[in-house]
Amino acid sequence: MDKYFEYLHTVGFEETNLVGNVYYVNYLRWQGRCREMFLKERAPEVLADLRHDLKLFTLRVDCEFFAEITAFDELSIRMRLVELAQTQIEFSFDYVRLDQANGETLVARGRQRVACMRGPNTRTAPARVPEALAYALAPYARSARV
Repeated sequence: MDKYFEYLHTVGFEETNLVGNVYYVNYLRWQGRCREMFLKERAPEVLADLRHDLKLFTLRVDCEFFAEITAFDELSIRMRLVELAQTQIEFSFDYVRLDQANGETLVARGRQRVACMRGPNTRTAPARVPEALAYALAPYARSARV
């Protein structure tokens, strides 16, 4: 099985809609949160670089839903590296409901493509993926295109 970075999350009422299931935009928020926690735990030197001039722009994001989840469901958001190019990174995310009685259920799957950029806001230009980030991502590669 592929290795993944895992972010654990308990769904709160504020993440549900009037019907009681999770509002779709939260899945995208959890992708970002998973990515942030990865940087904090596995690539802290990249966080310092982000405070200077490195920028990570999300170019594309998607999510496919297989089952509904509701408040207090326990989730594992599992991030893998799909592709590492010179200036861009693509991640996949599996959203897995954790239930002691029923085991694990894949409830959604998403992807996200990110571009590395540098420079002032008026002259931001593509930049190589920092070595520290590429190194931190290597164990989570899903394909041979790393």
